Amino acid sequence: MLRLMHRRVQVFILAAAALLTACQSQSDYMYRSRPATPRRPMPRPAQTLPASATGLIRTRPLAQPSAPAPAPNCAAVCVIDPRTGRVLYQHNAHTRRQVASTQKLVTALCVLDAGNLRKMVTIQPQDEAVPPCKLNLKPGTSYRRDELLRAMLTGSYNDVALTLARDTAGSVDAFVNRMNARARRMRMYDSHFANPNGLPAQQYSTAYDMALAACYAYNNPRIRQCVNIPEYKFRMADGSLRTIKSTNKLLKKYPWVQGMKTGFTNAAGKCLISCAAMDGCSVIVVVLGSTSSRVWDESLKYLRWSFGKSANA
Repeated sequence: MLRLMHRRVQVFILAAAALLTACQSQSDYMYRSRPATPRRPMPRPAQTLPASATGLIRTRPLAQPSAPAPAPNCAAVCVIDPRTGRVLYQHNAHTRRQVASTQKLVTALCVLDAGNLRKMVTIQPQDEAVPPCKLNLKPGTSYRRDELLRAMLTGSYNDVALTLARDTAGSVDAFVNRMNARARRMRMYDSHFANPNGLPAQQYSTAYDMALAACYAYNNPRIRQCVNIPEYKFRMADGSLRTIKSTNKLLKKYPWVQGMKTGFTNAAGKCLISCAAMDGCSVIVVVLGSTSSRVWDESLKYLRWSFGKSANA
């Protein structure tokens, strides 16, 4: 009896082993026959901003307007809710192009990352080797870092951007590396910067990427204060005062517009990033590749559309 039971156990073990081998062979065949999975391309950023981009914005999410968006009269547009990162409208928003001085928002964020805003910064001769718009600060004179930051954002001075870049990172090239690293952290996957002021170079961004940068900038109280100044008095090293006027023409005329950043080069066209708040909500509009005669109305029509307002609001 014991011998019979032992024989049956042996038969069962052999049958189980044979079945396991067959299953393994089938699995190996399926694995070898399966085509290799192609590497997925880098996805577009999710339309939800991280807390670091929205944590200080005390506004309600903006509802999708019921009316259709106006037709664009520019190369690219992106309308975004800075509270949530939701895109309300876009036109060629992921097309790479130069964005001129609007990229000074990224420059400002990198300067603020470095901190030490009360540090005295000495102007160097190489800082002035740049085309206008320039503040023309005299080499050898010194100014506080936060004063230069405000001048750059308000007056869009190219020489001041170079000064801040050199002082913050030790060299302009090192600062540009910080700009590109900052862009990657902000999920600006279609951007590459080559200088801190936006002058023509082998660089590019998109309306959507600049909308992301604008959301981070809007969340920063110091930047929000700087871009919302129609004009102010800048104290020169000799004690004299120079009036610096904002390049944003919408600030004085529309109290609900909170400024942001302008830009222009022949390669980029007229560019404007606008932010505004109304009825407890806020919105950012990026207009790229427009003209001097159209850019202001182009931005206004999307700001008004976002809030569901008429053209006379």
